[in-house]
Amino acid sequence: MKVFLALLMLSLSACATARNDFDPLQPVNRATYAVNDGLDKVLLRPLAKGYTAVTSKGLRTAISNFYDNATYLNTVLNSFLQGKGKQGFNDLERFLINSTVGMLGFADVASSIGLEKHNEDFGQTLAVWGVPQGAYIVYPFYGPNSVRKTPDFVTSTATDALFWSAFVLSPQVTIPLTVLKYVDLRARLEDAASMRDDMALDPYIFTRDAWRQNRNYLIYDGHPPAMSSEEDDPFAEDDMFSSED
Repeated sequence: MKVFLALLMLSLSACATARNDFDPLQPVNRATYAVNDGLDKVLLRPLAKGYTAVTSKGLRTAISNFYDNATYLNTVLNSFLQGKGKQGFNDLERFLINSTVGMLGFADVASSIGLEKHNEDFGQTLAVWGVPQGAYIVYPFYGPNSVRKTPDFVTSTATDALFWSAFVLSPQVTIPLTVLKYVDLRARLEDAASMRDDMALDPYIFTRDAWRQNRNYLIYDGHPPAMSSEEDDPFAEDDMFSSED
């Protein structure tokens, strides 16, 4: 969360100079963003604030740990697909320890014994493979995305324990678990959303540029290359890993 907030701050400078060549769908994206933002204001944000008000910080941490662990096989898979063999085995060990000793992930036992948590997805894998980022897209309900990251819908769903649990558990169990998953996620983003609302002259551009900077940060494992001084737009290069201009 601290990293994302820092990226939001950095995006303020980008708002004044950002070009639109990576956002050719901006009119449609803005309309979708407005719908998503309206839904957030009338539904998700109130639910998230209510959730925060009635739960302790410790309980929220445990719930967040559970959902992070339930989706962690996506990180395991993409660590291997990116050729990070050692990290992939560490990620698999982390998942197994938290799923067992950590009681389905509610307790992050793995971190306490030195198994670092990573964040990998298929969009990052495609970047490593040299696939250009393509256009920025705002999806209904889901939010910011890109052409390159879109296939992650498939891998993240296929590696989500909650998705597969729907085949063996009743809807009375899986539906509340799914709702809580998104309420918990929205609660985690409240600080960033509040900063956006307080500081952004154009919330759409603020969100777009912060999302793109965060993606760049993740693709390079926290060490993105320095930009040349003449580059006004830090995202002028669609493909950060390709040899193409």
